[in-house]
Amino acid sequence: MRPAPPPLMLFAAGFGTRMGALTATRPKPLIPVAGKPLIDHALLLADGAGISRIVANTHYLPDQITAHLSGRGVAISHEVDRILETGGGLKVARPLLGASPVLTLNTDAVWTGQNPLTQLLDSWDSARMDGLMLLLPAETANGHSGTGDFLMAADARLSRANGRPGLVYLGAQILRTEGLAEIGEDVFSLNRLWDRMIAAGRLYGLLHNGGWCDVGHPDGIAQAEAMVRTAP
Repeated sequence: MRPAPPPLMLFAAGFGTRMGALTATRPKPLIPVAGKPLIDHALLLADGAGISRIVANTHYLPDQITAHLSGRGVAISHEVDRILETGGGLKVARPLLGASPVLTLNTDAVWTGQNPLTQLLDSWDSARMDGLMLLLPAETANGHSGTGDFLMAADARLSRANGRPGLVYLGAQILRTEGLAEIGEDVFSLNRLWDRMIAAGRLYGLLHNGGWCDVGHPDGIAQAEAMVRTAP
């Protein structure tokens, strides 16, 4: 029997500026896509993976997200004065999350195929890994522009693509959080932690078994809905 899954952090604090007028009065996680708000797509994945402890961070229009999540058993980590970025947000939420490792999931994407959280849990190896992230080749990452973020070796260890054609990080991962305490800043990206893991040879990648669409911009809504309609 697989042990109980680790806690999950949902990143939901951003301004959603690329969405333009769509986020003038509504936070991006509440934008409806394929019949439900984006954050509900994430919650369905969490339910499917049997995750019981969930934390969502908030900053922009937080009352709307808090009201939407009321009664769902999701703890709120509210970033009051400023957005702390992914690393700072995860660091300040650690007391709510508890145990390490944790899963993290961006709330501005739609997925098809295998549940990404289940896929990560099935491949996690704590003896070898400090981090494991889901990836796709840039040419199959719907709604994404650019050449990719990482290169993956034959043993699945990751290195930086540094402008070379590579794999796109999809916003879903499992990682150890102890290293966050060693970063003195309050506001920082998880890239800081990833680079430490890469240097130690302990950041790994996994290709997602399905489709993914970034819904960080208005065109992504139609792209995601088309992907869902045509999914096997």
